Amino acid sequence: MIELPVYTKSQLALRNGQDKPQIWVAYKGLIYDVTDSRLWRNGKHYEHWAGQDLTDELADAPHTETVFEKLVVIGKLA
Repeated sequence: MIELPVYTKSQLALRNGQDKPQIWVAYKGLIYDVTDSRLWRNGKHYEHWAGQDLTDELADAPHTETVFEKLVVIGKLA
């Protein structure tokens, strides 16, 4: 098994669709790359913003955590 790199909240925050070309979100300690997702253009997905941990926000979403199964895990949140 490949060891995932660990990123801080500050590093995650830079991948918000504005500061760097990558667009990342975190959920339950894992970081997902949503750069190529049409749903995350410019780092925004409805009322959610990229570059942050969305674990506590999922309760407000109209979908379940299964949406993360379609995304690529690129790291762990420190």
